[in-house]
Formats: sequence, C-alpha cells, structure tokens
Amino acid sequence: HNSHMAIIGRSMGIPTVMGAVDLPWAELEGHLVIVDGHMGHILIDPSPEVERAYQEVFRKEQDLAADLLATRDEPSVTASGDAISLWVNTGLRVDTKLSLEMGAAGVGLYRTEIPFFLQERFPSEEEQRVIYRDQLTMYAPRPVTMRTLDIGGDKALPYFPIKEENPFLGWRGIRVTLDHPEIFLAQVRAMMRASEGIDNLRILLPMISSVQEVDSALALINRVYTELTVEEGYRIRMPKVGVMIEVPAAVYQARELARRVDFLSVGTNDLTQYLLAVDRNNPRVAALYHAYHPALLKALRDVVRDAAAMNREVSVCGEMAGDPMGAVLLVGLGYRALSMSASNLLRVKAVLRQLKTAEMTAIAARVCELPDASDVKAELQRTLDRPGIARLIHSDRPVQQPKRH
Repeated sequence: HNSHMAIIGRSMGIPTVMGAVDLPWAELEGHLVIVDGHMGHILIDPSPEVERAYQEVFRKEQDLAADLLATRDEPSVTASGDAISLWVNTGLRVDTKLSLEMGAAGVGLYRTEIPFFLQERFPSEEEQRVIYRDQLTMYAPRPVTMRTLDIGGDKALPYFPIKEENPFLGWRGIRVTLDHPEIFLAQVRAMMRASEGIDNLRILLPMISSVQEVDSALALINRVYTELTVEEGYRIRMPKVGVMIEVPAAVYQARELARRVDFLSVGTNDLTQYLLAVDRNNPRVAALYHAYHPALLKALRDVVRDAAAMNREVSVCGEMAGDPMGAVLLVGLGYRALSMSASNLLRVKAVLRQLKTAEMTAIAARVCELPDASDVKAELQRTLDRPGIARLIHSDRPVQQPKRH
C-alpha cells in the first residue's frame, strides 16, 4: 500500500494492487478482470452479481467526487476556523492540472527523481532547469517544495544501478548525492536558476540522519547561491531549505536539525518502516506495517513539539496525510500543513471542515495512550462514525465477498 510504485499509481488515479502472487498471467487475455485497489483484491471473471456490485461502488464514488468538488473554493479551515494548509505531492507534469483544480495551496513534495526515471542518462543541468521552471511557473505564486534526488531503496535508476544486501539501510537519498556532489550541485543550480523571477522554490533534503549531513548539504547550497548571484549575476532570492524527518535518528535530533534549517517535513512512509523494522515492499511482512502504531504517533507528537519549540514550520508529506482519519489525527497532534496526492485533497478538506480543532486534539490525545495500532484505528473509526464524515472515510464495498486471487 505504501510502496513507491503504489504511491505513484494512486497519484495518477490508477487502481493498483501490490504484492499479488500466483496470478495466471498467461490466461488473463480476453477475460474480465476487476482491480480493487481499496481492498487489494483482483477478481477474474466475476459473477454478474459481483460485477453489478462493483459498478454500484464505482457510481457512488463518482457521485462523491462530484459532491466534493463543491468544497473546492471553500476555505481550508477546521470547524473552529483554524487554517490548515493542504498541499500536494507530485512529480509528474500530468499531476499539475488536477492539483490546481483541487485548490492545492502549494506543493509539499515534488519528487525530482521521477524525471530522472524517464531518462536514459542523468539529465543535464539545463534539462533539469527547464523541467523545474515549468513546475515553478505553473504553481506560482504558490510555494513548490523540491526534494533533492532521492534514489536507492526501491528507487533505482537504470543508468545508475545500486545493488546492496539491505538497500533501505544503505546508500540512498542524501547519502548518494553527498558522495557525488557533482549530481547535487547540478541539481541545486538548476533549481535556483529555474526560480529566478518567481521565487517560490523551497529545497528539501531527503534521508537525513545526522546534523553533519545537513551542514554538508547547506555548504553546497550556499556555494551554489554565491556562484549564481555574485559570480554569474542571477537575481535570485535564497530559497528556504528543509529536511525530511523519516528515520528515527532525525526524530530524536529534530531540534538540532530545525536549528539549522527553515522547515521540517515528516515522511511518514519511511519513518513507519524504519520505526517498525518492516520493509513496506515485502508482502510477507506487509501486515506488520501500521500507520497508526503508537510508536509512530508518539514520534509525530515529539517532532511537532520540537519544531514549535524552535519556531519552525513543520508539515507531513507521507500517505498518512492523505488518509482522512490520518489527517484528523495529525491536526490533533498539532500539524497545520499536510501534503498528499491531489486525488485525496478534497476528501481530507471536507472532513477537517466538519471537526473543531479542540475535538481533534482530544481525539489524538486519547488514541496516543492506546497500546496497539488496531485499537487506535478502531477508536478513530468509532469516533468519526457520524453523518457527513463516515462516507468520506469508509469506501462502500460490495456486500458479497468474491473469491480472491
């Protein structure tokens, strides 16, 4: 559910099932197949009754989407009037139109590695500048947070293979680009040059696990800024720089990291897998990956507290932010900026507009004391099972459970 490719599929509105095994691929040609991305089911030659049930689910989802469009121009506030910034995660140009149509306040995460995946070699500085300029221009004056190249783990470039025994614990994110400063420098130069005259760029550093990494990256960023403005004559405003909080070390050093940068962004997908020691791409342990695990909730609570102590902005850009129940929990913990797939934005907005901030704070305080992720989820479902909210949280499912493959 939270693998990189599943996230991309969701952002493109493509129903996706990950971890399916023993599918008779050679026998599927010409057969009717239903891909149920909500439940992780693949149905081959469903009965007419099951097909009709799924057609009804689809119709209800279309009706709900139409209803949600009515909230597009409404302010993004809680029922008590507190503003919540709803941003989008993106990386494909095709996302932009939908993001703007949904009323996104900005881009909380632009995955710069996606254009790299579409190339057969490293794109040049100028090629990158053109891509970034396009994004910055289309969203202007809204802020665009560009994450520096985040490869490794489950994101390998075909022309820059990384083979390791434990890829998620190895050479990835900022570790790669600091070891290859020529990649980092070219990318930051492209970003800054692209921002000239627009000044809505924010730079985000991924996979940070120490203050030394931040100091090294900031030295390179400052070097680029000096080269461009002093030596080459560009008129550029120094962009805000932030770090991703996605490994436990960053959680425990949040204050020290915040002291060095302008903002923090919590990546709940990786943070969950590292806290729980669960590979989110491994079907064997997928059931152990819990977005509502009490350890994660306490980590999230600590980060927002430490960011506030240092007077720094803090947001969440993981899949948890795009889940209406997760969004309620995050606002209750103190987060005021959430970044998600554009397709989830209006659903989250509609839920938050129906709840007072104090109520969400009380919900978060209550569930943070529960001992198990299943207890947390059950309590959230019970509390939010009310008219106007329940249908935004629970997808309608066919009554008959079909045979699964």
